Amino acid sequence: MRYLNLLLIGGISVVPGLVRSQSAEQKPKNVLMILVDDLKPNLGCYGDKAAVSPNIDKLAGMGVRFDMTYCNQAVSVASRYNLLTGARSTTSGLYDFGLQLRDAYPDAVTLPQFFMQAGYHAEAIGKVFHVGHGNTNDKASWSIPPHPDKLIEYLLPESTGRKLTREEALFENSRLHIPDLPPIGQLPRGAAWEAPDVVDEAYADGRVARYVIDRLRELKKKPDQPFFMAVGFVRPHLPFSVPKKYWDLYDPGKVPMPEYEKDPENAPRMAIKRGGEIDQFNPIPAGQYVFPDSLTRKLIHGYYASMSYMDAQLGRILDELERLEMFDNTVIVFWGDHGWHLGDHGYWTKHTNYEEANHIPLIIVAPEVAKPGTSTGQLTETVDIYPTLTELAGLGKPVTPQPIDGLSLVPVLKNPEKRIRDHAYHAYPHGGYIGRAIRTEQYRLVEWKNWNNPEDVVYELYDYKNDPLETKNIAAAEPKVVKKIKAILSRHPEAKRR
Repeated sequence: MRYLNLLLIGGISVVPGLVRSQSAEQKPKNVLMILVDDLKPNLGCYGDKAAVSPNIDKLAGMGVRFDMTYCNQAVSVASRYNLLTGARSTTSGLYDFGLQLRDAYPDAVTLPQFFMQAGYHAEAIGKVFHVGHGNTNDKASWSIPPHPDKLIEYLLPESTGRKLTREEALFENSRLHIPDLPPIGQLPRGAAWEAPDVVDEAYADGRVARYVIDRLRELKKKPDQPFFMAVGFVRPHLPFSVPKKYWDLYDPGKVPMPEYEKDPENAPRMAIKRGGEIDQFNPIPAGQYVFPDSLTRKLIHGYYASMSYMDAQLGRILDELERLEMFDNTVIVFWGDHGWHLGDHGYWTKHTNYEEANHIPLIIVAPEVAKPGTSTGQLTETVDIYPTLTELAGLGKPVTPQPIDGLSLVPVLKNPEKRIRDHAYHAYPHGGYIGRAIRTEQYRLVEWKNWNNPEDVVYELYDYKNDPLETKNIAAAEPKVVKKIKAILSRHPEAKRR
């Protein structure tokens, strides 16, 4: 029998027993987990003709492309907790920065822990857990200390004025080791982009790819020791700091511009976004709602250039897997932690309940399980990855101290027409309300409920068949549709608050 490795791109006694459920002749499956920050499905394999993403496209041709996958919350720290615990934010109460995983579940068995307790070696390279904004890594999840690299990174002095910038301070947890650090808002803003003529490994993702290659070579020498390796690429997260050659892949006059730059008509105030993360970078005009076309075009150009830079680093890993003759026995899963607004509605970055912030890419390559070059419209959530990996590894359904909200996608991998759920569920808290969302094939219903007054409830409804740009909230005009989707929402427990 051929045994599978697992590649994910992008303390409980029962777990070791799961390994014993495998036959004596069956070797454990390896896991290499790759996560990508701020990556939306603006990729060639998802139909974006402007995107230069040959390696991600190659990966899609090797496996199953999930066309309707959604994060459970469009915030990096929460989305990564969703992935690594299998629990939604509304279940754990972990929505924002500053709360640690163990604050919610002291005895949680994270995805890498689950494999560790089954006898695996587990390690992390790059951004896996969100580190920064007061959050730290989870030491219990890894066999050896994680190998981090920078997220906010500049090479040109003019990008920072040679001073610590706001976002650098946040992501480096500077408050924890610089006692007299001024308030973050008093620190200078760094540049939103730079494009020096440098080699790929001058920036973090290039160095991460090199380290992954070195580790794969070492782990290849230990065929009797199964491993779980998590790898995090940071681009296309801001700032768009990547080598000039990736900017040169695009004609700035041909990058896709936003089609609709207004708030949705009839959108409630708590659903609307103003500023936020984008305001922390130069030369973003403070307090401005819709940017001039020249600035919008530059930012979109930078996002695509950053995506292509990350794609090239993925390509280096894929080339090494081929050199090591690992493709035939490797399952690959490629995941983006959440989407990204590129000027649609006049919004930037994430932190909303709208489509562009929550729709994410997911590609799974599973030799002998999934047919290469196929796609599925199955509505999928980030939390589904945990039980999918444990089943693909032959470890069965995970049983852990924390709830596992996800469903295994293995039936869909075997038959892309198979349906295991009729909706995706996600949430985002804003303005004193918790917004719980149900995404069906045609609609998204968002219930905004006042945290302090549960009787204060407002709804949004969008019809993506007839209004893909979310130009109008039609909740008041479509009470029958609202009632039908509210019934789906009622199947989920109320959101937990900490």
